[in-house]
Amino acid sequence: MSSTSEQQPASARPADPFTPPDPGQARAHRAHAALFRIAERHAATDEQRRRQVHPSLIGPHEAVRIVSFLLSGAAELHDGEAEVDRADITAALSLVPMARGDMDELETGLLQMARGRGMTWQEISFGLGLGTPQAARQRYERLAGRTAADSDVTSSSDSISGSDSISGSGTGAGPEAE
Repeated sequence: MSSTSEQQPASARPADPFTPPDPGQARAHRAHAALFRIAERHAATDEQRRRQVHPSLIGPHEAVRIVSFLLSGAAELHDGEAEVDRADITAALSLVPMARGDMDELETGLLQMARGRGMTWQEISFGLGLGTPQAARQRYERLAGRTAADSDVTSSSDSISGSDSISGSGTGAGPEAE
């Protein structure tokens, strides 16, 4: 008699059936499956891939964008392309945290480079559309905290968010003006 556990590799099933699976591993599996599903259903042909920013590779943000555009009517289904269904929407929603994490990393890096080039928090707050230098610095600290927690890398926020430059009155000297 064949059971389900005999068909799965040992690494795919929990050691104890009463122990819940590792959420991080389940999330990674779901993200991979979501990318594969959307690529297979909505980016399988050359014509479908032309509506992507990078036609040869579909990333999380691209997959979310494609499903959103197809649902809203901003992009049209091609001949023979499957309609967007609930599973496609769920797949896209599964990728949103990954896409958000990618954007957080990009923004954190850009803020670090801006500070490294001597930009004040006042200038940065203007660029971000925030009202105060303090709001820009706090945003950076939140982003750096999230991206450091996601990658288990410690942030060098002390040198980037030094107290002398919170008000934008830093002299440009010191570690933040490389």
